[in-house]
Order: sequence, then structure tokens, then C-alpha cells
Amino acid sequence: MDLIPYIVVTLFLAICVILSWLFIDQKHHALQKVRSLRIEEKRQILSDLAGPMGFIYDPWQDIFTSKVDAWQRHYDYCIFFDHTAPFFQMVFDYEPVYFDYKGKTWLIEFWKGQYGINTGCEVGIYRSDALLAPSQRENAHYHAVSDEEMLPMQISLYRKGHLLFTLSRRHWWLTGFCMGIFSKPEDLHLSCAVTFPDPAMLHAFTNALREKGYGTDRLRTEGKTAAFHFTAPAAPQHAPEIRRALSQWKNRLSCKIYRQATRPFHKNIDRLLYLYYFLPSAFRKALYIQKTDMVRRP
Repeated sequence: MDLIPYIVVTLFLAICVILSWLFIDQKHHALQKVRSLRIEEKRQILSDLAGPMGFIYDPWQDIFTSKVDAWQRHYDYCIFFDHTAPFFQMVFDYEPVYFDYKGKTWLIEFWKGQYGINTGCEVGIYRSDALLAPSQRENAHYHAVSDEEMLPMQISLYRKGHLLFTLSRRHWWLTGFCMGIFSKPEDLHLSCAVTFPDPAMLHAFTNALREKGYGTDRLRTEGKTAAFHFTAPAAPQHAPEIRRALSQWKNRLSCKIYRQATRPFHKNIDRLLYLYYFLPSAFRKALYIQKTDMVRRP
């Protein structure tokens, strides 16, 4: 009788048992590790891990938001990011607002939608080095503004009428991301307020919004602050619908897997640290919410 097939099967089963035991042991170790940490230790560890990726964790709202000195600041912005975003599992509505101020063309853009396993929004402030003709604006490259040019901003993101978070900060790229929540862009309502240094910049910005169709029902001003509501975008959305639909299918599935895999916990601070100790590659993927990896620029 040939014993080789039986030996092979026995070895295969033994390897499976060993791997299963190691998997269960590693999972148990990760659970115990997270449960043993004090809340201050958790915050510090997560901040240290998320910082190099350009984000900080807000424990009071259980969200991630971008740092002022995030590495993404060193990269230009162009409309190509928005057009190709669904190929990188980012499906959002975007509203670019172009206007001229002090001899340069500025761009303040707003986004809301699904970023992988994150529901979130962004407000970015950029400018060109010169005054651009209207026909040049969409295809131009823009630089993130300097510290002196940053503006005070406030954003509130609502999902189906329910407030997810509110952020208020002087920034060049103010963002907020709720991990593990799946949303369609049309489910989201972004309420924004931007304060400008003088009436000239305020009027240039609000005039550009009015040209897009923002009326008094969605736009108001008070002093040097413009407040408006971003629901349905006025700007054409160029990404193919079939690509958006496929990415959203993947995003919905990824959210379910994330919640299922981290089921012992309910707060993202615990969920993420659990992933970090149990499945480090899954942790890195969970925090992958930047568009700048699409195109690298020197």
C-alpha cells in the first residue's frame, strides 16, 4: 500500500491545525492587549500611528481629521484626482469654486462621500501662481496655500439628517472621516462656513458660488464669513457611473468586513488598535484615505 498520500494529507492537516492555533492565539493576544490599555495610552498610540499618514484622531467625535502639517500639503492639486478617484475606492461629490483675488486664481473645493471604509468630507484651499483665464482653470495645477493664507473654516457633515461631526479650525485642508460607516454621496449634506481676510475675497468667492446657482436658500454672508450648504453638486461629475457603482459595492463590503472583523469593539480607537496588533496590513489599509497617491509630483 502506498502510504505517501496519507502522509501528505496528515502533514497538511497538521499544518492547518498549527496555523489555526497560531491565528487564534494572535487574535486572543490582540484582544487582551487592547483591553489592557488605558484610554490615554490608546490615544497616544493611535496618534503616533496615524500622524505619519497625515491624520490625527479626535476621541470626542470618534473621527479622523487631517493635520495642518500633513505630508499631503507638499503635493499639487489638479482635477485629475477627482476624475480618477473611483478607481481608488473613493466615491464623492465635489464642488470646485474658482475665483480671482489679488492677481491670482484661487480654488476652494469641497468634497463629501465615501473614502474606502470611511464616510467623510474635505475642504481644500489652493491657488495658482498667476491669473488664469476661465478656460484654463479646470485643467491647471494649484498649490496648497501657505500658513499665512490659511482661512478659518467650520464644517458639519450630516448623513440622512443626522449630524456625524463638526470641526472648526484655521486650515488649508480641513477634513473629517467616520470609519466603518457606508454612505452614498447623495445621503450626505455638508454645511460649511469660511471666513475671509477682507470683503474683496469674500465677494469674489460668493460671486463664484452664485454663478454656480447657489441662491439665498443655500448661501448667506455675515461680516467676512460665507456660510453655505453643499448637497447636490453644481459642477459636472466626470467619473463613470459604472466605476462609481463598482467601487461603492466594494466599499460597502469592506465596511461590513471591518465591522465584523473588529466586532468585539465599538469605538474606532479600539477597533483600529485591535487591527494594528492582529492584522497590521489591514490597519494600514483602513487609514488609506488620501488622494495624493494617485499622482506623485516632485
